[in-house]
Amino acid sequence: MSETIRKQLNYTIACIHEFARKKQLTKQAAFQYLDQHKGISFLSDHYEIEHTLSMEDALSDLETICRNNGGTLS
Repeated sequence: MSETIRKQLNYTIACIHEFARKKQLTKQAAFQYLDQHKGISFLSDHYEIEHTLSMEDALSDLETICRNNGGTLS
């Protein structure tokens, strides 16, 4: 596995973990929600920018993306 892919995976896992903590979800439920509402795809597509932001900003972006794709968590 390349170093870039490893870093991207670690970042995605950290975002899922923090999203789960913030929304009081299990990590599995957080992953399913983010996957269903395009959050995981967003992190993958925009990794180069997102990983330079604070975790708070990244979580805010995920909330917006998921809401725009039918997510209802607030």
